[in-house]
Amino acid sequence: MIIGIVKETRPGETRVAFNPETAAKWVSKGLEVRVEKNAGLASFFTDEAYKEAGCVITDDAVTGADIILKVNRPTDAELAKMKPGSLFGGFLWPAQNRELVDALLKAEITALGMESVPRISRAQKMDALSSMSSIAGYKAVLIAADALAKYMPMMMTAAGTIAPAKVLVLGAGVAGLQAIATAKRLGAVVEAFDVRASVKEQVESLGATFVDVPLAEEDQQAETAGGYAKELSEASKKLQEEAIQERVKQSDIVISTALIPGKKAPLLIRASAVEGMKPGSVIVDLAAEQGGNCELTQADQMTEIHNVRIFGPTNITAALPLHASQLYARNLNNLLELVVKDGALSLDFEDEVVKGSTVTHQGEVVSPFVRSQLGLSAS
Repeated sequence: MIIGIVKETRPGETRVAFNPETAAKWVSKGLEVRVEKNAGLASFFTDEAYKEAGCVITDDAVTGADIILKVNRPTDAELAKMKPGSLFGGFLWPAQNRELVDALLKAEITALGMESVPRISRAQKMDALSSMSSIAGYKAVLIAADALAKYMPMMMTAAGTIAPAKVLVLGAGVAGLQAIATAKRLGAVVEAFDVRASVKEQVESLGATFVDVPLAEEDQQAETAGGYAKELSEASKKLQEEAIQERVKQSDIVISTALIPGKKAPLLIRASAVEGMKPGSVIVDLAAEQGGNCELTQADQMTEIHNVRIFGPTNITAALPLHASQLYARNLNNLLELVVKDGALSLDFEDEVVKGSTVTHQGEVVSPFVRSQLGLSAS
């Protein structure tokens, strides 16, 4: 069996699906691991390091491979080279890429979507979304601290005392919690908001203040079975907006991380709130790829409006490629171990992790989560 590690082609992408350490594990199991030339170079993994791990360096890691691994979705050219019955593993985002799902079905490719791994305890070691979100939350605070026109911590100097920066984190999922922890380490005063009341204890355990916003009765349970935030009613959205706008105006830094799977990011920061912020303040909008939580966010741009700097990174994890690749490779490796047995593909759909992660197989959409996102009936 042959595993192909493909070089990423997305502009600005620095990650790679397997690092040499993870690749060596599959070489030791008797599989051939082909790595596209310079695939790991942007992550500081040289071709020589892969060779030392037992890999084969090639100009084409897709043709003839039984398993093709990437971080991002396959390109049309890569998909055309894949043989029927082969397996692809990577981020697919099927709800936003229905045409890709159709192409995978037509090509008879078994596709594992890293965004579709069920959020259950047993699957935590395969949860690439959480791994990447943790990096995103950490880096977002560093970007904001670098751009901020003032100190983050309280400083006592001979010239007087400087008050600490005020940081507001919107969304207390993995990215938000890591942002809280990082901002606290840098000495800021931090508060956080999330529609899920269940995360209040986690926020407070990190030393931040939880912003309680009353929700309409129908939104008292604002969390899906998978632990994601769900879309609120119009009544709750209005209550939420009123509370958030005032806190945004009082903040030096706002880190927004709020996302709803398969939907446009909720709009949390109005232009009027940005106008009310202090000059020199910073917003880092981690929801930029899905439209942004801030009304003024521009994807992959830094814009300065009303003397406030607004960052809209869509692939912030690429800024920490070595550890991002290392963690992603481990997540992908752990998922592969469930579907590759004794050197052959073996998908057990009685296993909820395998079933939930498998987007396409033998001409069908398998994952119940993906089927619901695409509006398909239960299988």
